Amino acid sequence: MIAYATNQFESAGAQPPQISVIGTGYLGTTHAVCMAELGFQVVGVDVDDLKVAQLADGILPFFEPGLEELLRKNLEAGRLTFTTSFPAATTADVHFLCVGTPQRPDSPAADLRHLGAAVDALLAAQPKPGSLLVGKSTVPMGTAAAVATRLAAEAPEVLLAWNPEFLREGFAIEGTLNPDRIVLGLPDDPAARARAEDILRAVYASAIESGTPVVVTDFATAELVKVAANAFLATKISFINAMAEVCEAAGGDVKTLATALGHDARIGPRFLAAGVGFGGGCLPKDIRAFRARAEEIGAGTAVRFLAEVDAINLRRRARVVEFATELVGGSVPGRRMAVLGAAFKPNSDDIRDSPALEIAELLRTAGALVTVTDPAAIPNARRRYRELRYADTAFEAVDDADLVLHLTEWADFREIDPALLGGNVRNLLVIDGRNTLDAGKWRAAGWSYYALGRPNA
Repeated sequence: MIAYATNQFESAGAQPPQISVIGTGYLGTTHAVCMAELGFQVVGVDVDDLKVAQLADGILPFFEPGLEELLRKNLEAGRLTFTTSFPAATTADVHFLCVGTPQRPDSPAADLRHLGAAVDALLAAQPKPGSLLVGKSTVPMGTAAAVATRLAAEAPEVLLAWNPEFLREGFAIEGTLNPDRIVLGLPDDPAARARAEDILRAVYASAIESGTPVVVTDFATAELVKVAANAFLATKISFINAMAEVCEAAGGDVKTLATALGHDARIGPRFLAAGVGFGGGCLPKDIRAFRARAEEIGAGTAVRFLAEVDAINLRRRARVVEFATELVGGSVPGRRMAVLGAAFKPNSDDIRDSPALEIAELLRTAGALVTVTDPAAIPNARRRYRELRYADTAFEAVDDADLVLHLTEWADFREIDPALLGGNVRNLLVIDGRNTLDAGKWRAAGWSYYALGRPNA
């Protein structure tokens, strides 16, 4: 793990701002721990008693490599505390708003109820004059302006800034302590703008001094940066998956195609891995909320293409189910299938909108006997998908399987010896839904190896 200086203020003889983090989900907990690691006095606030108790005991409620160790380190150092009491946060100089903005149950739009409730609670606790409220949650355009209007009416001496997060699960510590950019959405008033910028530059002094670029802008642009970034990434992923569909029809190899495209400096190789598509708690709901908000402000035509991006992504899941059905002779009921992967991505236990689990559940409802394994996400999967079977290891999961489906690209699965694994299955048949297994190695071990968008002879 990279070591980061925790005495950046002590060495300068300055008093660091005190920080509160409102919302201790994945984003908020990560931010609170990392701010404490940088030397700040941090209090994390949440309405969930159980979560707060776990964090206060040094127990991380989710999986993120290295984060639990940093949590315990900073609890022991006395720099980090957790509470359900909003008044305990009012002495802070900076309040980071890190609550979730999930998709609404009745529409594609973002649900801002948690954000509104957090602002309600903070204002009711009367934050000290001159403090700075910093939004980090992903929100629709116009949210920051609405919060600013409310602050002007109810707490005019509290400043507002919007500082979107760009975390990648599995790399959250590095992404927080050494971000690739810092975006500061600041108020229009020159004095408020200058004051908010000074505070945030002090908070992010370590990253700025190490060369992280800072983009200073208005509220609307700061809000757009996050949703536009996610929309672009989703588009790139769906593009290569659309090319996989074309390759399947034309007899091409999407992996070779992606390699060739990636050598073009204008395109680059990242996010050009064809497979079962994206999932998680960000990309799917963010592109839908982006479209919904764009429609509301009269710009829906500009992002209409995102509907097809979403459709391509979902189509890949259905394609895997069709492919699996074909490979077991067209009849799924009673067939034993092993799914390697439950999390939506490796190095995470996040199962929100997981392609792997949706495919597993679709096969189960079609009559297959499906067993799932994952290095981290089985407890979460058990709570959500109770009818699926689960195994602690890949060797247990594939026992007597007619078909193995590799659907989350954990290193654990890539490193499996296919010759050894083959001793447990009924049929040496595998679908590599992530195009990351060594096809030659698996075929040499006797497996019939199949992948999306690639020749399968």
